[in-house]
Amino acid sequence: MGHPAAVWDTRAAIAVSKDWNGIDQVMLRNPQGASAKVSLHGGQVTSWRNDRGEELLFTSSKAIFKPPKAMRGGIPICFPQFGNCGSLEQHGFARNKLWTIDEDPPPLHSNDSHGKSFIDLLLKPSEEDLKCWPHSFEFRLRVSLAADGNLTMISRIRNINGKPFSFSFAYHTYLSVSDISEVRIEGLETLDFLDNLGQRERFTEQGDAITFESEVDRVYLGTPNCIAVLDHERKRTYVIRKDGLPDVVVWNPWEKKSKSMVDLGDEEYKQMLCVDGAAIEKPIALKPGEEWTGRVQLAVVPSSFCSEDLDPQ
Repeated sequence: MGHPAAVWDTRAAIAVSKDWNGIDQVMLRNPQGASAKVSLHGGQVTSWRNDRGEELLFTSSKAIFKPPKAMRGGIPICFPQFGNCGSLEQHGFARNKLWTIDEDPPPLHSNDSHGKSFIDLLLKPSEEDLKCWPHSFEFRLRVSLAADGNLTMISRIRNINGKPFSFSFAYHTYLSVSDISEVRIEGLETLDFLDNLGQRERFTEQGDAITFESEVDRVYLGTPNCIAVLDHERKRTYVIRKDGLPDVVVWNPWEKKSKSMVDLGDEEYKQMLCVDGAAIEKPIALKPGEEWTGRVQLAVVPSSFCSEDLDPQ
C-alpha cells in the first residue's frame, strides 16, 4: 500500500508516513495533543506521549531500527513464544515481521472505538514462517488512543489451521521511568513468580510492593487485572489494566547485563522498566476456528492516586 509522506485521515486523527527504512508508520493523535506511533515493522508501538508531549515509553538511544531486528523499546509483541526455546527466534517472530493495515477488520465492541483514534493491523504467516512454526493463523491488532490519552492494544489471534496449536504471548512494554531505584510496583504482592534468573524456580513475593536494587527477570502468575507502577520522582503512576493475560513479566537488566547488550546504553537500565501483560505459564490453546483475545490498557495518573483506588475490574 503506497502512501505519500503523510496522509491524514479526516474521520479521526490518523496519519500514515514512512520511517527512514521506508516502512509505514501510523501516528494517532487525540484533540488534547496526546499521541501514539505504531510501526508496521512488528506492529510495534514505538511512541506514546501525553498531552504535554512527554514520552511515556522508553526507547534505547542505541536501539537498532533496522529490520529484521526488533527495536529495543516501545511495546514489541511477543508471539508465538515469550523467551527462548525450540527453533523459533527469541520472543517469536511477530515483532520482526512486516504487518499490513487491515482494511476490513471485523467489528469490535462499540466501547473499543468510541471517541478514539485507532488503527487495525493484520499479520498472517509467510511460507517461511510456516516452515519454522507450521500453523496457519490470523493475528489482528487494534491500537487505539482515547480522548483521555489512554493507550489500548487489543490482539485477536484466530486458528485457521486444520489442527490445534498453542502459543505464549506478551506485550513487552518498556515504560520510561525517572530512576529505577525510585520506582515500585503495586498489585503483585503475595503472588507466586517464576524466576528467570534461577532456572525458572517458583517463589512467592514477600515484599508489600516490588522495588528494584538489582537485576529482575520474573513472570508473576495469576495476577489481578489491574496493577500500578509508581514513579516517585515524576509523581506519576502508570496504571496497567489487562484482560485475557493472566501473567505479568517484570524485567530490568541492571548494570552488568546492560553492558553486554549492544542495543542498550550502559546506564539506560536506570530509565526503563518492562512490565508486560502476558500469557506464559499456561500457553493459550486454540482449536481450529477458535479465536483468543488479549487486551492491555495503559493509563497515566498523578501519583497522589494510590493503589487502594484501583478498580479490581
